[in-house]
Amino acid sequence: MSLYNAWISGVGFYAPSKILTNADLEKMVDTNNEWIVSRTGIRERHIADPSQKTSDLAFEAGLKALKMSGVSAEEIDLIIVATITPDMIFPATAALVQDKLRAVNAGTLDIEAACSGFIYGLSIASQFIQTGKYKNILVIGAECMSRIVDWTDRNTCVLFGDGAGAVVVSRASDNNLESRLIDFYLRGAGCYKDLLYIPAGGSAIPASEDTVKNKLHFLKMEGQETFKLAVNNMATSITEVLKANSISPDKIDWLIPHQANIRIMKMVAKMTDIDEDKVIINIDRYGNTSAATIPIALAEYYEKNIIKRGQMVMLVAFGGGMTWGSYLIKF
Repeated sequence: MSLYNAWISGVGFYAPSKILTNADLEKMVDTNNEWIVSRTGIRERHIADPSQKTSDLAFEAGLKALKMSGVSAEEIDLIIVATITPDMIFPATAALVQDKLRAVNAGTLDIEAACSGFIYGLSIASQFIQTGKYKNILVIGAECMSRIVDWTDRNTCVLFGDGAGAVVVSRASDNNLESRLIDFYLRGAGCYKDLLYIPAGGSAIPASEDTVKNKLHFLKMEGQETFKLAVNNMATSITEVLKANSISPDKIDWLIPHQANIRIMKMVAKMTDIDEDKVIINIDRYGNTSAATIPIALAEYYEKNIIKRGQMVMLVAFGGGMTWGSYLIKF
């Protein structure tokens, strides 16, 4: 049993100013706006400036989350960054963010769970808070996906964008049940590792002239197989958490799915009996920002006063690994 309740005391997001539209992509690869919108729901995406790194995006989002929470950088005990596009292999991007924020009392670690990374990071943060070990943890999902896509591959380059979203997870008083992290569900299946991955750059295939020449440092994806796995496992993630907490789907105020494909999101809502009108969708304006999609959507729709305090919100994601999971929160 938890000693303390954990709650999200602050949210924030950041998207680079440059916008790449479908019309822009039509000039780059053999594609068109109608094809992209009908199959993905994406109309535009934000692209980081060449001078910007993932840690820069994460810093901006983290700064906004801290401001909303009223928690100072010095009061942060731990920084968790979920990303598959780190500034470098090491040190962790979280360490670079810590330095930028001057969060001198914080531990730092990165989570590599692809599009599910934010939910994995949130689950880790909640455990530290609920056991009483820490009081405030900054969890960030941040990606520069534009750096790892092949801009000559029309099947993948149209999907992704750059951005970052952040939350501050804080310890609440025992009697504060109006806002709290309720429960999560995490799963993975490494047997599907070849459906969505980057072949080279690690210890298996170190960087070389050949790996660069053969474009092995770019994201590779088997779209149809990934689509099927995403729908089924995201639906299961939602169902399992609701069942474990004896909550019916009609009690969910908002569903925030990973923004990978609008058809996936609508199918997951239908399979779990959650009203489609309750699905938060911003993929049309941001594309797939991997680990950043859920915190960006949460922060954006809170800023718009659409998501409100005390509402029941379901977060769900699926990503490379394969990884998937959900988190039920009372925001």
